[in-house]
Amino acid sequence: MDKPLITQAMIDAYDEYTHLTLDRRGFMDRLTRLAGSGAAAAAIAPLLAANSASAAQVAADDKRIKGEDVTFKGGKGDIKGYLVRPAESSGKLGAVIVIHENRGLNEHIRDVARRVALEGFIALAPDLLSSEGGTPANEDKAREMISGLDPAQPIADGVATVAYLKTIEGGNGKVGAIGFCWGGGQVNMLAVNAPDLDAGVAYYGAQPKDEAAIAKIHAPLLLHYAGLDERINAGIEAYRKALDANHKQYTVYVYDGVNHAFNNDTSAARYDKAAADLAWGRTIAFLKEKLA
Repeated sequence: MDKPLITQAMIDAYDEYTHLTLDRRGFMDRLTRLAGSGAAAAAIAPLLAANSASAAQVAADDKRIKGEDVTFKGGKGDIKGYLVRPAESSGKLGAVIVIHENRGLNEHIRDVARRVALEGFIALAPDLLSSEGGTPANEDKAREMISGLDPAQPIADGVATVAYLKTIEGGNGKVGAIGFCWGGGQVNMLAVNAPDLDAGVAYYGAQPKDEAAIAKIHAPLLLHYAGLDERINAGIEAYRKALDANHKQYTVYVYDGVNHAFNNDTSAARYDKAAADLAWGRTIAFLKEKLA
């Protein structure tokens, strides 16, 4: 069977559904109109969504790493997370917080944490829905829960995660953060609120709007954006100006012709391997420089 044709309008509709005001019924109605039939829409929808059944790049039982579920003190209560480190290391390591998308701590983010550990870091992916009972299996429910969070809660939990990693066994005291989509926005906010953060990498993340808040940033930032992501990219220029005005250290990369979530290899329609590989190489080089 031929692969269904996926247009930019379909991808934009999915983005509106997952991030803005369109509900699932509205999304499927629009997708049906764009695809020409309900059957075509039913075939296309899974390609737009992230597929949790997709194979991980790094298996959970890979002998090169050691992973475990952990619980530590958060802003108001305990935070659960997935902690991964290299199975063997010759010295103390920098630590990296891996902040999930608006689907919560799922198998894809666990896989990303394992990838980070393979690069020679201690990686911790916190479940920032811990205060609400943890990430549910249903990603629509997870998005609903995240949209209902008090914005102060994930910030407080992010700051607590930095503190936890600052003194973790085997760590060198330096902590960076990498986040995707909603998590990219959380990296930006963590940089505002955690003066001891040593590096931040935001993938297509919403920018802080308040210049007074941006003035509080101490960590050097690496900011990745998708060229076709009009929603998030609308904030780039103002963020640049505020960072420049406050003499902050940052680098912006915009990857032409790719969509929001281009790094997520579980989403067939939006993943772009060339952009993802280039951004990942830049990310790891940046983290190795800042967390050495």
